[in-house]
Amino acid sequence: MLKLAIAGAAGRMGCALIRAAGRVDGVTVTAAVERAGHPALGEDAGAVAGGADLGVALQSKIDGDGGGDFDLMLDFTTPAATMEHLAACRRLQRGMVIGTTGLGDDFDTAARDAAATLPLIVAANTSVGVNLCLALVETAAAALGARADVEIIEAHHRHKVDAPSGTALALGRAAAEALGVDLGADGVGVFARHGHTGPRPAGSIGFSSVRGGDIAGEHTALFIGDGERVEITHRATDRRLFADGAIKAAQWLAGKPPGIYTMRDVLGLGARGGR
Repeated sequence: MLKLAIAGAAGRMGCALIRAAGRVDGVTVTAAVERAGHPALGEDAGAVAGGADLGVALQSKIDGDGGGDFDLMLDFTTPAATMEHLAACRRLQRGMVIGTTGLGDDFDTAARDAAATLPLIVAANTSVGVNLCLALVETAAAALGARADVEIIEAHHRHKVDAPSGTALALGRAAAEALGVDLGADGVGVFARHGHTGPRPAGSIGFSSVRGGDIAGEHTALFIGDGERVEITHRATDRRLFADGAIKAAQWLAGKPPGIYTMRDVLGLGARGGR
């Protein structure tokens, strides 16, 4: 039996992860954590997720009061919380599936250090379909090259706090790598347009973000050339698909040697990808 800890267990994604674990044989939730002061602390994680009691109370520290009784942690929370959970899992020597977006250089350093002794999956998106789109974007960018301008458009619910989304950035990085450039270091990413911008810089990769309503997640990579346009689109209508992908990732990660893996590894789609 694969024993999982769920971070942010009272949130939208945390509840989806608990429900997803309940749909898979051989997987169980044995620990659940929420931020200090959360009104659901002490309540049963299963009931909070809208299901039957699991006998697992929400706690504020994953490595306190016996909370280390798990094999892997699933973390789709905030950058600050993920850093705390990574440190706790490093103390406990437990692997992690990390789907938090908006992570920075401090996390990259901490993850590399932790991965010396722990197996980690770091994924901007755990959807099987999105990761297939990443592979398709690489193929399109490599085939079209400089003949097409690349634009990434993403849309999410009104509560999302980071923009562009981690998935949009992953799509942009996939295109950039196939074109032989670095999205950040080479300054090809364009994240805002306003006023008199002048002509579109050759080789740039543009990003546009939409926020509103309850959109679970929509991403489109456009390759716009003279006389033709290629569009690669993924639309998520239910957060369940991300949760199901995360459980699949956890099952794959169990027993793996230390290192940083991606959903591309889980799905056998090649070496590229990542946060």
